[in-house]
Amino acid sequence: MSQILLATLNARYIHAAFGLRYLMANLGALRNEAAIAEFDINQRPLEIVDAIMAHAPRILGLGVYIWNVAPTTEVVALLKRLRPDLKIVLGGPEVSYESDQQEIVRLADHVITGEADLAFAEVCGALLDGKRDLPKMIAAPLPLPEQLRMPYELYSDHDIAHRVLYVEASRGCPFTCEFCLSSLDIPVRAFALPPFLAALDDLLARGATQFKFVDRTFNLNLATSRAILEFFLARWRDGLFMHFEMVPDRLPEPLREVIAKFPPGALQFEVGIQTFDEATSRNISRRQNLDRLEDNLRFLREHTGVHIHADLIVGLPGEDTASFGRGFDRLLALRPQEIQVGILKKLRGTPIARHDAEWEMIYSPNPPYEILQNKLLDFVAMQRMRRFARFWDLVGNSGNFVESAPMLWTGGSSPFESFLNFSDWISIRIGRHHSIALATLAENLFIFLTAERGLPNSQVEAALRADWHRAGRNEHPPFLEKSGAGKTPRRILPKRQSRHLAGNP
Repeated sequence: MSQILLATLNARYIHAAFGLRYLMANLGALRNEAAIAEFDINQRPLEIVDAIMAHAPRILGLGVYIWNVAPTTEVVALLKRLRPDLKIVLGGPEVSYESDQQEIVRLADHVITGEADLAFAEVCGALLDGKRDLPKMIAAPLPLPEQLRMPYELYSDHDIAHRVLYVEASRGCPFTCEFCLSSLDIPVRAFALPPFLAALDDLLARGATQFKFVDRTFNLNLATSRAILEFFLARWRDGLFMHFEMVPDRLPEPLREVIAKFPPGALQFEVGIQTFDEATSRNISRRQNLDRLEDNLRFLREHTGVHIHADLIVGLPGEDTASFGRGFDRLLALRPQEIQVGILKKLRGTPIARHDAEWEMIYSPNPPYEILQNKLLDFVAMQRMRRFARFWDLVGNSGNFVESAPMLWTGGSSPFESFLNFSDWISIRIGRHHSIALATLAENLFIFLTAERGLPNSQVEAALRADWHRAGRNEHPPFLEKSGAGKTPRRILPKRQSRHLAGNP
């Protein structure tokens, strides 16, 4: 039993709730009165309510995000029927903006907007003291890093063994990209490096191997980013994996030198390109040097073992299908292991809303608030691109078709157009783009490459068989005869990255 319960619905079980641990770490004298309960969005709201009720808390703090707001609203509605005396305090980016439009805000007792690391403890203290004059909406002052207690000791041994550990060396972003909430966090605040590295050292000593840095611009401060990379390099052991979000056009020689020393697959860089169209970049207030960006990606692919996850966005104001396709082809030529094709979302509070009238932007009213159509892409065209994005993730990004997927566009004029044709074909053929078995996907790829592209059966079969066995699979898809190839040893890396590494060093 705890007086304060901190809870959220994670997108997946493997994700550990970073925000809850920050709140717990900074509860001060109330920390012994609190507990953390993590759920995921695949659990039924009634099951979550049952688990929360078992704790019998007086205060429930809920982290609300774009991926969990719908089921969390249902959880809050049920709790308020069962325990009207329970004080429910919301926080998180989804309820920090446009709060007056949200049912979950109406149901809750209090909402803390902004970074609530310190404000939550103050609100809990006031509520436990019986104060009744607290406002419903409470704006949290922006905390300085030196005011915060780091939460890394709150990762359990189970978390370390089975989950991705989130860490941060800084908060905020200096850029003003209008589709991103980070554009509202102009001050970049860095945590003091010695205590941060000491906390990472403790996690390493406890057996941690996977670290995901949530810094929006990890390589903004070159001295800090190099020091962190050198820290991991000095403590290198097999199985370590670090994910960083990088500014794509900022990779000077001193940083290149240390990056090149890591073994293949140890680092993953998330590179937010979003668009190669300069007019569209100006529309969304995005600044980047495309020549330096291309040079940096070439260096990473040719001289390092970094796994590159590059982002493009469909639906930005000013970008049509042809413009996006040219950018996609330009990016593919740089050979990142993954290209995430995202659909533009209208996150609450972001300045992208200023384009609604001029570019006739129409978004879904439901989370994740993806664009439905705009002036240059009607609904049919947007749905076509949504299918393209899904099948690209299944075929181009998954690492399951490293040898066979390029056959879709090799010899063609445009990889984008070639894959778009495949996406159209397979969408009609199987009638869906979710819950597709891997064997079904492989068989349809075989049929398209042989029947539609006219490639020799033996060539396609050889590529698919190599792809199938790359990840160490023993079973065989029914349309391929059994191979005598032995099982390939698995790398101690995340599965998706390991498959790319095996097929495309």
